[in-house]
Amino acid sequence: MSKLYLIPTPIGNLEDITLRALRLLKQADIVLAEDTRTTKKLFSHYEIATHLAAFHMHNEHKELDKWIARLKKGESIALVSDAGTPAISDPGFLLIRECIKEGIEVDCLPGATAFVPALVNSGLPAEKFIFEGFLPVKKGRQTRLKLLAEEEKTMIFYESPHRIVKTLTQFCEYFGKERLVSISREISKMFEETKRGTMLEVLQYFDEKKPKGEFVIIVAGK
Repeated sequence: MSKLYLIPTPIGNLEDITLRALRLLKQADIVLAEDTRTTKKLFSHYEIATHLAAFHMHNEHKELDKWIARLKKGESIALVSDAGTPAISDPGFLLIRECIKEGIEVDCLPGATAFVPALVNSGLPAEKFIFEGFLPVKKGRQTRLKLLAEEEKTMIFYESPHRIVKTLTQFCEYFGKERLVSISREISKMFEETKRGTMLEVLQYFDEKKPKGEFVIIVAGK
């Protein structure tokens, strides 16, 4: 039956995947992957033989019509990102929106995503929060930070290792050096780490220790 399945994949430990996700990855007519090389490692671990095709930010506009046509013919397609849930700071939104527009059923499975364990593990209020993902690298970054400085809810950001010190330096400037923050990296992996403290304390820590891995930053609201 024609359906798009959105399947979360492990963000680190390969055991963090549901039995249903594994079954659907094996049963799908094709799996669209952000990076087929990354997904092949998961497929090899679980002996999944389903054909893979690339679907990422650089080709999603061009490939969209092709996959919608395949779905309309009755095929089932599974979409995965390199890690976590598709469309959360990853490709997927365009395909999901077009499927809904065309009346094609979309089914998103529950599963791994980086910000939930980082938020819960932070010790900061989790009943209300905003997810910012990656901040703009250049245009609009300062404007966004000025607005967020007044935000009262807990804030969630993603950041890469080569920009984490710069971002924390800006957070000290806009949010204040005493604002509480929790940073988690390498979630569910061997060298998983969470560092909590004031903005200045955490900045000094990562300024002295070479940052590695993908980062989730949890910032207390004003």
